[in-house]
Amino acid sequence: MDSDTVTADISLSSFVYALLLLPFLLILKHIFLKPPPLPPGPYPWPIIGNLLQLGKNPHVKLASLAKLHGPLMSLRLGTQLMVVASSPAAALEVLKTHDRTLSGRYVSSSLSVKDPKLNHLSLAFAKECTNNWKNLRTICRTEMFSGKAMESHVELRERKVMELVEFLATKEGEVVKVMDLVFTTICNILSNTFFSMDLCDFEREGLKDFIYRAAELGATPNLSDFYPILDGLNLHGSKKKSKEALGRILATWEGTLKERRKQKNPGSSHRDLLEAFLEIRFEDDQINQVILELFSAGADTSTLTIEWAITQLIRNPDVMYKLRDELTKIIGESPVRESHLPHLPYLQACVKETLRLHPPAPLLLPHRAMETCQVMGYTIPKDSQVFVNIWAMGRDPKVWDDPLSFTPERFLDSKLEFKGNDFEYIPFGAGRRICPGMALGARQVPLVLATLVHLFDWSLPDNMDSAQIDMEEWLVITLRKENPLRLVPKVRK
Repeated sequence: MDSDTVTADISLSSFVYALLLLPFLLILKHIFLKPPPLPPGPYPWPIIGNLLQLGKNPHVKLASLAKLHGPLMSLRLGTQLMVVASSPAAALEVLKTHDRTLSGRYVSSSLSVKDPKLNHLSLAFAKECTNNWKNLRTICRTEMFSGKAMESHVELRERKVMELVEFLATKEGEVVKVMDLVFTTICNILSNTFFSMDLCDFEREGLKDFIYRAAELGATPNLSDFYPILDGLNLHGSKKKSKEALGRILATWEGTLKERRKQKNPGSSHRDLLEAFLEIRFEDDQINQVILELFSAGADTSTLTIEWAITQLIRNPDVMYKLRDELTKIIGESPVRESHLPHLPYLQACVKETLRLHPPAPLLLPHRAMETCQVMGYTIPKDSQVFVNIWAMGRDPKVWDDPLSFTPERFLDSKLEFKGNDFEYIPFGAGRRICPGMALGARQVPLVLATLVHLFDWSLPDNMDSAQIDMEEWLVITLRKENPLRLVPKVRK
């Protein structure tokens, strides 16, 4: 047998052995290289998944389910997968370790901004963190939220808060809805920052109702969110209703935008966000979308935080007494100024404690996995919705002592801040999607709260006991009181 024949036989034998071994190698690969499973979670029913398990306040139900299934769990909503992080460790993985991969934004089909024609203009709901999105955040940070910009509007914020004081003084002895009056104040702070004009009035309904209506429609589940095959059918009619509500909001400043575009030198009489956008040559759609989002988020979250804070102070008179004592010692009889805020640690602790128990966005805004990744030993598939339940984290006894009590003292000797670095306490989120308006909220919320506490005594109507205050929550993107707080103001002498 010559050498060529021997070589051919060896090659044929090797090929046969390889064919025989291939199935075994594939089996071994499947066994040892199989991707990790999905995060654990409740059993999903056929077709509907876990839809019926979420209920009216999903943040509460998800917190309960996390106790059974762990800090990172998954649920099926129709055909879609939702992953929920409910502990500081899980939040760190989602918002820091895997921030880039999980920084996509899930956008409900009920929101008009899901349309690609608008989505690239969005600040909060942009599906990806593109360079355009980064530039937009930079512009807003520079023009609205930088230290220089914040200082330039100190007098404006203080003036608008005093207008609230003057109006409340005319309502002494009457029942007022705290949320409406605070919203008007915050709204006018923002509208003057945007347009150098008031858009709200204490005596009339208006913008607040439009914004709340748009939020409710945006939060209303649409079947196509759970079954994308139905996208385009709009079975609930929510898209049309949402568009109408948004149109009512945009109409409140449409005339101002047209008028300012006609001015040859807008900078000669204005220096506000609109002027900055006009200088950059933003189109109307871009201006409207960004201001709409800043309005909705800024006015709603600050208003709700102040309402929850006053509610807790009424229910905890010892905390109210300590706060008033601090205000009297530091401020005396004068109105509260922003310059006082750094010298009022108990006030700051009250705000922080309110944000712990009543975070404005208890699930943050939904993230989306841009690629399949592994988190805490589990697989999160591409395009999964990813939520962080900061409401659950704020009430976790493993993280906080006596978590259900309103105890501002816990923050007096604590180094915890809400700047996105302490993952047991992230009311404004963390990572690249952290709330851009955090710095403004950190000023206007304590300013308004301190003013209301310092200059007015508050009582419940009809001699109601503070223990009877309804604390039921209602999640509509933001966390509202189901029954708004109604109080009777009395000017403090």
